[in-house]
Amino acid sequence: MIRAYHVIFTAYGFWLPNDPRGSWSDFVRSWELYGHGSATKTDARRSVAGVSHDRARRLAAKSDMRHESVRFTGEMARCIGSAFAEVSTRLGYRIHACSIMPDHVHLVVDRHRYRVEQVVRCLKQAATSRLRDEGFTIEPSSPWARRLWKVYLNDTTDIRRAMRYVEQNPVKSGLPPQRWSCVTPFDG
Repeated sequence: MIRAYHVIFTAYGFWLPNDPRGSWSDFVRSWELYGHGSATKTDARRSVAGVSHDRARRLAAKSDMRHESVRFTGEMARCIGSAFAEVSTRLGYRIHACSIMPDHVHLVVDRHRYRVEQVVRCLKQAATSRLRDEGFTIEPSSPWARRLWKVYLNDTTDIRRAMRYVEQNPVKSGLPPQRWSCVTPFDG
């Protein structure tokens, strides 16, 4: 039985549909990007982020995007975390770990009556609204990519392992540890 999820959702431009390492996409919507190749659909169950690839090809495609890749500053991350806390309290989400990186977010969130895709959609919408309210310019209209990556967590061991991974993610990237008010303790 699914008890929780480890979800990863990305900022616009983090992972392109024709990334040489593979993507979730069935097609490339942008003609500019399509010039760099068709979609690289993968059904891999493990992350392909570390797969050897043609980095120059990936960066060339990124240079032809309609908008620059979104990068969250520390100030923007604080707005996002605050929005996550507000919507989690209002809708009853239980987030056990959160890392808001410059170009993606990791969460460990309990199973909810809403599907996890809807939970993430609500979190993204709240964060986007809060960023606008705080005066940050958002280009394109949403700073988020459309989809998410999810891992089903079935037992306490899985949940604790995912929480450690999420909590260590910023540190591994050279950032300080993160503490967010949206996080509720996991009682096992």
